[in-house]
Amino acid sequence: FATLWGMTTEWLSEREQTSWRSFIMSVHDLMAALEADLAPVGLTMGDYEVLVWLSEADERRMRMCDLAAAMQLSPSGLTRRLDGMVKNGWVERASCAADRRVAWAHLTDTGFAKLQEAAPHHVASVRRHMLDPLGAKGVEQLGTLFGRVRSHLEALQTA
Repeated sequence: FATLWGMTTEWLSEREQTSWRSFIMSVHDLMAALEADLAPVGLTMGDYEVLVWLSEADERRMRMCDLAAAMQLSPSGLTRRLDGMVKNGWVERASCAADRRVAWAHLTDTGFAKLQEAAPHHVASVRRHMLDPLGAKGVEQLGTLFGRVRSHLEALQTA
């Protein structure tokens, strides 16, 4: 423990610091590599994520508020994200006839075709940049470790 700025802090050990910094530095580079591998098909990682969420939803549509929550975006952030996708014809916005407060994001056939075009590139990128370097045992360990982190974070949200 050390006191700095009037606060007592248990600093990270050398091993903890090395692990933390490796994670922080790697996650940014990993996301940049995944993003770069989607660029030739005309998508960003954010676009790809929208297409995946909508493709897996009932009737390939989600309420805008639910999609924003799933993507951890503000409503205005989601609107900005969808603007280009709507312009490209990949997503349509629609109001709900039963409840005028509800707006839907709907994956169009063109958007689904774009996802089908991009998915093999994305999967190959994930394999090349993340899964292959870890090997089968590392992938299993990663799933276990991040499952624990995810469970911890979800517990904090419900507390």
